[in-house]
Amino acid sequence: MSLFGDLYVGTSGLQTSQEALNVVAHNVTNTDTEGYVRQQVSQATRDYNTLSVDVKSVSYKQTGLGVYIEEVRQVRDRFIDASYREEFGRQQFYDVSYGCIEEIEEILGEMDGANFNESMSELWTAIEELVKDPSSEVCQSMLVQYSQTFAEAAKSVYNGLADYQDKLNNKIKTSVDQVNDIGHKIYQLNMQIRGIEAGGVENANDLKDQRNLLLDQLGGLCNISYNEDFFGNVLVKIEGHDFVMMDRVNDMGCQPNKETGFYDCFWPDSAKFDYDEEGNKVFRPETAMAFNMDLEISAKLDTDVGGLKGLVLARGDHRADYTDLATEETYDKVKDSVLMNVMAEFDGLVHSVVTAVNEVLYDNADPATGYLCDANGNPLQIFERISCEEYELDEATGTWTHITEDPNNSATWFTSSNLTVNQELLQYPSHLGMIRPDGSVDYQTAKALEKAFSEKEYVLNPELTNSISISEYYSNLVGQVANSGNVYKTLSENQQMTVESVEASRQGAIGVSTDEELSNMIKFQNAYNASSRFINVIDECIEHIINTLGT
Repeated sequence: MSLFGDLYVGTSGLQTSQEALNVVAHNVTNTDTEGYVRQQVSQATRDYNTLSVDVKSVSYKQTGLGVYIEEVRQVRDRFIDASYREEFGRQQFYDVSYGCIEEIEEILGEMDGANFNESMSELWTAIEELVKDPSSEVCQSMLVQYSQTFAEAAKSVYNGLADYQDKLNNKIKTSVDQVNDIGHKIYQLNMQIRGIEAGGVENANDLKDQRNLLLDQLGGLCNISYNEDFFGNVLVKIEGHDFVMMDRVNDMGCQPNKETGFYDCFWPDSAKFDYDEEGNKVFRPETAMAFNMDLEISAKLDTDVGGLKGLVLARGDHRADYTDLATEETYDKVKDSVLMNVMAEFDGLVHSVVTAVNEVLYDNADPATGYLCDANGNPLQIFERISCEEYELDEATGTWTHITEDPNNSATWFTSSNLTVNQELLQYPSHLGMIRPDGSVDYQTAKALEKAFSEKEYVLNPELTNSISISEYYSNLVGQVANSGNVYKTLSENQQMTVESVEASRQGAIGVSTDEELSNMIKFQNAYNASSRFINVIDECIEHIINTLGT
């Protein structure tokens, strides 16, 4: 090879070392940049110039043509990336559940002393005092007043749970918007990366860092799977459904349910639809729901991944009430939702108290003598329904009919949100009387009220077999919430440790070590200096030839 060829070899060494130093500087600059993955230079030799071929020789007679940067690659482990995103999504799922339990505890008031249990205790105290002296107007007034306090406290707690359910519903809408926004950003980065890498000359590593950071965020929201195609696109699926594709993004839909007002998460590209009067599409979300909530929630099945799914599960699909506890079949629809389960059991408690008190008064009333009856001759009821009268007048016969609870008509239900106290008794508690027509004090009715609260004939939900009394109901409910809180707290904390462990392994691969980069910088600087000295030697040789032999 000529000296000028050797000069080119030295120049390639300078250029390669300079490029390697630039990569080191880029790594050091981005040491604290979120999502940055360290880059590594891969060097390779250029094709050799073969001078002669001799089969008898150990090797051919060749001269090198220099060195070049084969690739500036990212140092990352895709298996650890996938593991991190799955475990992070699982952590977000259980964080939502634990956060929901904490909010429920605050609503129930067990954290600050101003709790619903006080109203329960006061009502029980009023009944005990009434047993001592049923004829006392003071005791009768206590019963009515504390019944009012109980009804207001019940409504306050249930409305608080309902308001929190609405907050979760709004969070779902925000999260769906975030999912779609991330999807479109990934799609835009796919196009940019594809354009840069199309020539096969360079890698769009910094853009890939941004894309991988978005995949991390998306993995926290949903259970995702993804792969990189031949052209450099990352194609993403959510819960097995195509989300980010090569040519488009299938946005996740979020549409209010006509019956409940809660947002349904669905896939518009797969959902059936109708047309309204103006010719606009009206989707039917139930035909392509984004999450299959019928599957068992299990780490083994990977059905406990994603903060968005956690929100959907915690919120539930309707306002739960005592009717959801009617059978195991109806309870199956609410038991997996932290919030709906508590709403149903709490409303079950309120319904049990209200119906127990009203039934005792109804059973002991005597319309014939007007004992424990109102002005129309109907049995007095302390608790009444807001959306329904207690008695209905038959115009034809002139008789009154007691309106009982109809499973098909929610207006007739005694629920926490449909509860009030008899206004007549609030104004005149003494109308209870508790003195029979013969002048005797009605201890029987008072003791029946006491018995209704102390008899163990209730269960928190259909899956439990141990019977409890009304007076024990609330403490059992709070205990169940506390136990659930401990379970979800443990799951959340354990999952956080798992995520931190995976992230530590991940950073061991992708993180920038300043000590390692300093070592690389010295290595490449020495290589640069060596190439420089080599060029100086060749330059001196050329100068010597020109100046000495040319004269």
